Amino acid sequence: MLGETRSDCHVTVPVAGGRAKRRGIVIHRRPHMLPSEITSRDGIPVTSPQRTLLDLRTRLDPEILRRAIREAEFRGLPVDATALVGDRTASPLELEFLRLCRRHHLPEPEANVRIGPYVVDFLWRAERVVVETDGRQAHRGVVAADEDRERDRYLRRLGYTVLRFTYAEVVGRPKRVAAAVRATLKRRMTS
Repeated sequence: MLGETRSDCHVTVPVAGGRAKRRGIVIHRRPHMLPSEITSRDGIPVTSPQRTLLDLRTRLDPEILRRAIREAEFRGLPVDATALVGDRTASPLELEFLRLCRRHHLPEPEANVRIGPYVVDFLWRAERVVVETDGRQAHRGVVAADEDRERDRYLRRLGYTVLRFTYAEVVGRPKRVAAAVRATLKRRMTS
């Protein structure tokens, strides 16, 4: 960012407003952070290595990001490199949903993750929330509908909450989709 220096300290705060600018400190505001995204170092709350790398991946050269991931893995820090390198989306609708999450400051989900015999579109692992994005082509017809219902029942038996959104919802009503995901994540964090 313009005006930043290499020695600046980057601070992520969970709410907007109330913080005065201070030289040497760059503040990043996130209106919603999950407990799994916060850890402690020397008694000071800090973002988890995964959250830190997710935040940096849009700001760093891909090679520098790869080196940072490698260093985190070398140090034994809990990072999921596959979720950090590339977005792993399998369709334009999945990419649109991932962009929706970013625009609405939702926690970054894992994309295309295997759970038992199924690969789910999006997963918030700690909260056990799955989102399926249903494009018309892949989800039309009786057989596809039956398979979707069977998948949902299987995931619910394992304790996952499953949300499904159509193309029309993701593209035409993104605020509603974001609100539904945010409310579900919040509810699952407190249960």
